[in-house]
Amino acid sequence: MHVNFSENLLLDIEAETDLNIRLTRLLALIRKHLDMDVAFISEFKDSKRIFKLVDTKRPNEIVKVGNFDPINETYCNKLANNELDNIIPDTSKNSITRDMPVTKKLNIGAYIGVPITLSNGDIYGTFCCYNEQKDDTLNKRDLAFLNLISDLASQLIDTQIQDNEAKQIIKSNVLNIINTNNIEIYYQPIYSLNTNKVSGYESLSRFFVEPYRTPNIWFDEAAQFGLGEALEMLAINNVLGNMSHFNKEVYVSINTSPEHILSGAVANALAAISDCSNIVLEVTEHSPIANYNEMLTALAPLRKKGIRLAIDDVGAGYSSFQHILELQADIIKLDISLTRNINSDRRKYLLAKALCGFAKDIGCNIIAEGIETLEEINTLRKLNVDKVQGYYLGRPQALCDALVHQKLVLS
Repeated sequence: MHVNFSENLLLDIEAETDLNIRLTRLLALIRKHLDMDVAFISEFKDSKRIFKLVDTKRPNEIVKVGNFDPINETYCNKLANNELDNIIPDTSKNSITRDMPVTKKLNIGAYIGVPITLSNGDIYGTFCCYNEQKDDTLNKRDLAFLNLISDLASQLIDTQIQDNEAKQIIKSNVLNIINTNNIEIYYQPIYSLNTNKVSGYESLSRFFVEPYRTPNIWFDEAAQFGLGEALEMLAINNVLGNMSHFNKEVYVSINTSPEHILSGAVANALAAISDCSNIVLEVTEHSPIANYNEMLTALAPLRKKGIRLAIDDVGAGYSSFQHILELQADIIKLDISLTRNINSDRRKYLLAKALCGFAKDIGCNIIAEGIETLEEINTLRKLNVDKVQGYYLGRPQALCDALVHQKLVLS
């Protein structure tokens, strides 16, 4: 007699986000519903039938995830080739299965299975159940239910395969960027409100390749495949290679991740430079830092070489204040969400005023980002902001165009 099931179980399985958990729960559902000893999903790969997922009534040392048999010796292969019926109540009476060594090896008495067909028509493997004893109760309704569950599994597996293929393309694209050094560095000028001249540049990575993605997406995708450090260090090395083009009194800021400071990768990139007084490392307020003491220890040798630390995006969230205090920041960069329309928004003005006062009291310089109007600049002058950057003053530009700003004076 087959076990009843609740339709709510299917809804619960659909709600689960982890693919293997969803598939395993589908296996358990069908095995219990059909009251079978073993249920499994197999994959056909490299002339093998591989057990991908397994659910058993009792421990089974043979039918385990990762175990395999030559595909030509399996029920699964014959099922996929329409050489074997979907339902075999008694394998000892079937002219094909009774003589197959796998029948004895797996101790299969009764069997029911269906192929798993992908959206492109390829056979992925099979969705199968079996009992160690014969089972004359297996019928077409059981097969219809197994087909329903198998269709769900097919959709999940198909989605996973497509996702994996998409991820491999992304990984290949990132590796191609790294292997060909296909990163262009753009520079956005930072003007001093004391001298009205350029005092620095923020270096920004640009990727002019297909498919087009914003820089943050490229770096996020690289990190997903363990390539984040390689990509970031490549960008940093490109910046360092251009340092000789800037006047000595001009600094360049480099965006970096705390994890790459902690790993020593940033220090290694800067190892050949003894005087780093014209380099600023920018850490965004969104970057999580689990242990500030470890971060300070990693920063110490860099600071001895003259490097300064800037906290980016201040005002966009709460963690920036902890970054500023714990990391003993040298520079605070006010986020565009705070500086935009600061001349006409009193609440932004008052918050910026408090931040500027706080920064001055702890000895930090202040840079206001995202400046788009002269009125915003004039308001920031009143707040004693040290430096400004934004589209009004200059967009991120290729090196040759950015260098022009070294000769310009802010009017």
